Amino acid sequence: MKLLRYGPAGKEKPGLVDSQGRIRSLHKKIKDITPETLSPAGLTSLRKLNPEKLPLVPGKPRLGVPLTGISKIVAVGLNYSDHAKEAGLPIPPEPILFMKSITSLNGPNDKVKLPRNHQKGDWEVELGIVIGRKAQYVAEKDALKYVAGFCVINDVSERHFQIERSGQWVKGKSCDTFCPVGPWLVTTDEIKDPQGLRMWLKVNGETKQNGSTSTMIFGVKHLVSYISQFMTLMPGDIIPTGTPPGVGLGIKPVPQFLKPGDVMELGIDGLGTQRQQVVGP
Repeated sequence: MKLLRYGPAGKEKPGLVDSQGRIRSLHKKIKDITPETLSPAGLTSLRKLNPEKLPLVPGKPRLGVPLTGISKIVAVGLNYSDHAKEAGLPIPPEPILFMKSITSLNGPNDKVKLPRNHQKGDWEVELGIVIGRKAQYVAEKDALKYVAGFCVINDVSERHFQIERSGQWVKGKSCDTFCPVGPWLVTTDEIKDPQGLRMWLKVNGETKQNGSTSTMIFGVKHLVSYISQFMTLMPGDIIPTGTPPGVGLGIKPVPQFLKPGDVMELGIDGLGTQRQQVVGP
């Protein structure tokens, strides 16, 4: 299933995408796409519905973050071997974890707003893992049982805040609008191999990133298991899993950074696409 939320910001309604790519409304069946919806029982209930009997949503409504009730965003840094090489950094022996603020969440096609005093805004297309069951001390072999689905994430970053302002990465990762999610959440049964997905990102029509989840250093199963050793993952939690090469910081000889008026387009095979216009503070 492809689950989504549509409508004005703060007033989104639940929906799904039918076999012909049309949006069908779920608002008479469930109140919203919540952590409870993403539980094994919740997803089983939704799978029993006939999408063709659900109301069609007319036009092209705004899409919001495809789920609500997210308690935390636990992101992974330097998780692609080719991206680490691009950054001139060694392969990390363990996953590098950092947090993104919940207030950074943004619809997949909403504007991305650069913060005050921005200098080095950057892009990062990433595979997002969405947790469906409470996960604590999970064995790697069982990790996918705790995953509800996957989504596209743009881990927008302000490199000046992240790297040059000391402290932790969270400062450069958590600005408002810096975590576009969607367009939808795709349940695990539709993704045969999360480690074999092509991913790409363009800025102003020019391809910047063209990679694959096959070059992830730590795969989906390992990440879910690993993170659950340090904190309890709750249903609805999101894990952005890192980005392939081609970020603005890595462009040589002169890095390239976002400016107002730029347009980012990005996508992952099977998970849909995003488009954001960049605006100033």
